[in-house]
Amino acid sequence: MSDVMTSGEPTTKKAKRPGGRERNPEALHPGRKKTMAAMLLPSIILLIALNAYPLFYAVGQSVRDGGITGPGEFVGLENYRTALQDPAFWEAARFTLLFTVVSVFVAWVIGMGFALVLRRAFPGKSVFKVLLLLPWVVPVVVSTTSWNFMVATPSSPIPTLLRALGFGDVQILANAGTAMAIVIIFKIWGTFPFMMMMMNSALQAVDPSVEEASRLDGASRWQRVRHVILPIISKPIYIAWVLASIFTINDFPSVFLLTGGGPVNSTSTLVVFAYRLVFQDFRTGYGVAVAFLITAVLIAISIYFFRRINRAPMAN
Repeated sequence: MSDVMTSGEPTTKKAKRPGGRERNPEALHPGRKKTMAAMLLPSIILLIALNAYPLFYAVGQSVRDGGITGPGEFVGLENYRTALQDPAFWEAARFTLLFTVVSVFVAWVIGMGFALVLRRAFPGKSVFKVLLLLPWVVPVVVSTTSWNFMVATPSSPIPTLLRALGFGDVQILANAGTAMAIVIIFKIWGTFPFMMMMMNSALQAVDPSVEEASRLDGASRWQRVRHVILPIISKPIYIAWVLASIFTINDFPSVFLLTGGGPVNSTSTLVVFAYRLVFQDFRTGYGVAVAFLITAVLIAISIYFFRRINRAPMAN
């Protein structure tokens, strides 16, 4: 009783085994551990099989020259060598790089700007936030259909508006440059809400007193954002970048449904390129090899950003 009264909190004592040794009540009996492991083993084996079998099967496909009629003969690394020497592969890789870098960075800038705006209270803030989330919430099939309606034909609203403004007969998706721009703009439009939510959550960790101290020291709003806020939330920024990069590189429906990779493969990403090889050209081995090269790129990007995340300072 005296221990309870002096400390102000009830004390818990561990049970003692015969011989005076203390026993942790949370520790599992060795026999119980074996029983739980035996019960979990079938589920673990099933999960490994579900993930390992497709992986090893795909690896086997990538080292054969198979197609629609069968797995084909073993060719070793020939499919990977063919990919690295194929101009079409590098054309798709260049557009994938442009598509990813521009859309991720611009979407982050826009999302960061809206996140900073949403830190302030203003009338209709909740409605405004919901409206900003719509591009991310609406299914991609609906979004691409809407954008196709706006730009696909000369009679679509945007070409009609451009013609009325004196730009002539503009066929947006028939020109390589404008088609690439439309695909990138569409991806930015669908990605910035994700960036906004990530940055809005990250900004909650910024101590207002730190910003106030920098303001009293004479720092401008841009200087506070650049030298105070961004370093504090650098870890969430890197996480948002790596996630958005993975989503963008793997984004098949946005490109395929909007332009089909055209015109003349100008908007074909590596994912669309691999899809065409497997399901249109029936070059299964080559297509799977391209998919593994995409995976290698994603792993490299993830490793780079996770190293930056580990080196980034912790938010106070």
